[in-house]
Amino acid sequence: MPSDIRRISTNSTWEPRVGYCRAVVASGWIFVSGTTGTDHETGAIPERVEDQCASALRIIEAALQEAGASLADVVRVRYILPDRADFEPCWPMLSAAFGGNPPAATMIQAGLIDPRHKIEIEVDARCPDAG
Repeated sequence: MPSDIRRISTNSTWEPRVGYCRAVVASGWIFVSGTTGTDHETGAIPERVEDQCASALRIIEAALQEAGASLADVVRVRYILPDRADFEPCWPMLSAAFGGNPPAATMIQAGLIDPRHKIEIEVDARCPDAG
């Protein structure tokens, strides 16, 4: 395994079952896996899309912080939602999260691994010290 690759886990029950980690830091980049709003400690999934979005953003932000970055370093984001009508209620929260550093973005309508999930968010970020 190359020494410049670091893996970050959030101890989600899905990580070992599926065979992935929350984030990978490699060659100045941080790749954060698709993240839902599931509480990793309790397994609870909020009912409202806004609450799921907020939870997913917190999980992503924590992974980025562990990698030495922040939401301001995100350059690409992908939003996956089973129902595209659920996207608009999240816009104010997403706009606030990325503030003056909006990333390139894509919204995809697709089914998610658990039918209770209403949003999944995946980001790519540049390490601040990557130059």
